[in-house]
Amino acid sequence: MAHENVREFTDDNFKTEAIEADQPVLVDFWADWCQPCHIIAPTIDELAEDYAGRVKVGKVDTDANRGIAVELGISSIPTVILFKDGQIVRKFVGVTAKKDFVAELDKAVA
Repeated sequence: MAHENVREFTDDNFKTEAIEADQPVLVDFWADWCQPCHIIAPTIDELAEDYAGRVKVGKVDTDANRGIAVELGISSIPTVILFKDGQIVRKFVGVTAKKDFVAELDKAVA
């Protein structure tokens, strides 16, 4: 993991770490070969820092964890999903500006 506040989610821990979390969770679905995934990675790291303690931020390597990606219908990456109370609040597909994430995260923590 690139940043200390970014967790690694897997098929095995996704339910407990993301779905059953007691705070909003921002999940970045990515793969190492995906160039746009690398473009948004610094933004994800910044959000993890900015929202530390208020939002759990994590990444799912879709190559290593196909189960959860298939279950959630991830058909292109990067896809970033915001969960709150176990439900999908917002799904971002493709390279997304930090301000767009911030707008949704601020609503989720309000």
